[in-house]
Amino acid sequence: MKIRNPILKGFHPDPSIIRVGEDYYIATSTFEWWPGVRLHHSRDLVNWELISYPLNRVSQLDLRGVGASQGIWAPCLTYCDGIFYLVYTVVNSFYCNMYDTNNYLVTADKIEGPWSEPIALNNFGFDPSLFHDDDGKKYLVSMVTDHRVPKKYAGRLVLQEYDQDKKSVVGPVKDIYQAHKIFLEGPHIFKRNGWYYLFSADTGTGEGHGQTIQRSKSVWGPYKMFQSPHMKRNSDNEAYSILTSRHDPDLLLQKSGHCDLVETQNGDWYAVHLCGRALESRNPEDADKFPGSRRYMLGRETAIQKMRWTEDDWLVLDSGGIVPENTVDNSGLEEYIFEKEGERDEFDSPSLSLDYQSLRIPMDDHYLSLTERKGYLRIYGRSGLASKFSQSLIAKRLTEFRMHTAVSVEFQPEVFKQMAGLIFMYDTDNYLYLHITHDEDMGRCISILKAENKVYEYPVGFLPLEFDGPVVLKGELDRHRLQFYYGEKEDNMQPIGSAIDCSFLSDEACKEGWFTGAMVGICCQDLTGSGKYADFDWFEVSAESEE
Repeated sequence: MKIRNPILKGFHPDPSIIRVGEDYYIATSTFEWWPGVRLHHSRDLVNWELISYPLNRVSQLDLRGVGASQGIWAPCLTYCDGIFYLVYTVVNSFYCNMYDTNNYLVTADKIEGPWSEPIALNNFGFDPSLFHDDDGKKYLVSMVTDHRVPKKYAGRLVLQEYDQDKKSVVGPVKDIYQAHKIFLEGPHIFKRNGWYYLFSADTGTGEGHGQTIQRSKSVWGPYKMFQSPHMKRNSDNEAYSILTSRHDPDLLLQKSGHCDLVETQNGDWYAVHLCGRALESRNPEDADKFPGSRRYMLGRETAIQKMRWTEDDWLVLDSGGIVPENTVDNSGLEEYIFEKEGERDEFDSPSLSLDYQSLRIPMDDHYLSLTERKGYLRIYGRSGLASKFSQSLIAKRLTEFRMHTAVSVEFQPEVFKQMAGLIFMYDTDNYLYLHITHDEDMGRCISILKAENKVYEYPVGFLPLEFDGPVVLKGELDRHRLQFYYGEKEDNMQPIGSAIDCSFLSDEACKEGWFTGAMVGICCQDLTGSGKYADFDWFEVSAESEE
């Protein structure tokens, strides 16, 4: 049985993996989406099941007001002596001179939780990682941000001991990596055969991304970077990467890097890593940000590669070379099948599916209800789509370039400030919103609101709805083209406008954030403050693989 990459499709970046017995767990970044940190489980490295979010209480995580692509960055999941550890960064300020990168630790006896209240660590930079040494000591390693102009180092990593009893970092903070040209982040420390290995992402998180490995006989260094003749470099700013796609633009898995490592019960080694699948669409050559860059609407995803150790104790790709493979051998692990959710959610359960996330805040009964009307999800209209505090919205990830989504909604708006419908969204500045609203002259009507980096337009104007009951809204995605439909019944739909180029819902195209991925969801707004609600009967999302 082969593993097909990506193993976690759509917006699942910065993977961290552990094995506990026969069980494998991956944690991924969630940024401004709530709850914080997605956890997936597998037993065969092929089939993965979403099982929980460790940061699911406001006392643990308050994301109100954080900007796009801020919030939860690069969680690191570890396990030692019967305890699960999760360290992570909450970014409150980014795209500025002085980043606010607050690092925390939570623990749990069971992977499903409950997880503890956060323990504050140091805030030198982002991407913290916890290393458990075999002598019982623990260490926290992270990269360092530098607000000075110019920066003293292009890349810098620091190490500090963590005291389990005091629940705090202790002792001196020491540099274990400094470089004037090569930037590293996402560091992890491993120990094998007496060597300490420093396993770090290199060269940013775009198409130049990669992964390096260094080693030392002391956890404090000095560390020496692995260099091999087959590691291609075009400049001194590039690291010596054991995995990268930067020299092969035709590869399916671009942006490959930010790895974490796991050993199977059979003694095989695998690295999970982030990657991205590119559209043909590109930014304009005169774009303010990333001019001419390819667009990645699905965001950064999670893939896996088989690894091996050389005779002189260096880690390399088992396939040879440095480029990621689309299919990987799973080394005979017994197949693990779990029950998958259906494509259509009838809203018959007492709680929402784990696959949904909201923006920055939990969707408590102030925002929605599954009990007010049996078999329906009632969403109360709150703030507008630009709000970073109180949006009534739930969404799922886009996982393929060809997807179908539809929803049946009952909504009787009374003024133009009340809206409800189907949304394709990257962040609060970038979305396509097919929605029902009200017009003073035509009454209940339907429209599309397009927001592209704070430029707003209604490409089809406003069309009157000739019926009073439920409305079915549908979106058909075909790579970079999105066609909307609406109708009174599923079997009687009509297109609204022509297909829209939606490739701007992409990492490189969005001006504020570019670390997440496009989502599809349902939402309701009432800018009058009266909380007008919409009742959603069902919501369907299906994907078509391009394999």
